[in-house]
Amino acid sequence: MAAISASQVKELRERTGLGMMECKKALTEAGGDIDVAIENLRKSSGLKAAKKAGRTAAEGTVVTRVAEDGSYGVMVEINSETDFVARDDNFKAFADKIADAFFAAKSEDVAAVMAGDLETAREQLVQKIGENIGVRRCVVVNAVEGGLVGEYVHGGRIGVLTVLTGGNAEVAKDIAMHVAAINPAVARPEDMPQEQLDQEKDIILAQPDMAGKPAEIAEKMVQGRLKKYLAENSLTEQPFVKDPNQSVAQFAKAAGGEVVGFTRFEVGEGIEKEEVDFAKEVMEQAKRS
Repeated sequence: MAAISASQVKELRERTGLGMMECKKALTEAGGDIDVAIENLRKSSGLKAAKKAGRTAAEGTVVTRVAEDGSYGVMVEINSETDFVARDDNFKAFADKIADAFFAAKSEDVAAVMAGDLETAREQLVQKIGENIGVRRCVVVNAVEGGLVGEYVHGGRIGVLTVLTGGNAEVAKDIAMHVAAINPAVARPEDMPQEQLDQEKDIILAQPDMAGKPAEIAEKMVQGRLKKYLAENSLTEQPFVKDPNQSVAQFAKAAGGEVVGFTRFEVGEGIEKEEVDFAKEVMEQAKRS
């Protein structure tokens, strides 16, 4: 049986809002796997959702560039070890230089774009600042015929590129702002992967109030909840953050546009960050000296 650490219990509590003992039990039954524990809790207790893991491996910034005619845009994530360095003017200037290079190259190939002078500049900045600095990823987003690409960056940490048919740059920016704030899973209900829908259906069927229901009634309940799930997680169906009385799709339509898609970057997402107890580190160093 896997040993359950206090940090695992703490993370599960933060992500679900449930009690300590319930979280510890769920982790024990899941063999210490937090994602499995969350899925089991959703099945057994009707837990609606859980926050995404907050621990990330990198600090840094997200930078965007969009062509004046809205024909294409690029978004780049550049990482540092600490938030302090991410706010340094030298780092910011380097990040802007990198974004300009990717925009000019219209390429997502990090190794190719960084080769040569840019890699030398990165190495020099590492020497100057004393932290590891790297370019993690880039995306190039092209507009569709008759449409445009919009951009929004929040605090240097969350960047979004949106693709619209029709509309204008301001509408595209407002929708990108919504994506940054709400973080929808997909642009439109039909974009939701079938695998994700199947998993959600399994969770719904395993919830307590589904027990003993005739197949026909159970299926109607499942379809109703799946429809609600799609509405909550699809950009076009969500209440627009600036005006909850209309959906994002309605907001775009009123401006003569339609949402095609979006790409969202958040600094360090998907990479686990090592937590350091600096007080303990200093104490141990003091003992050794």
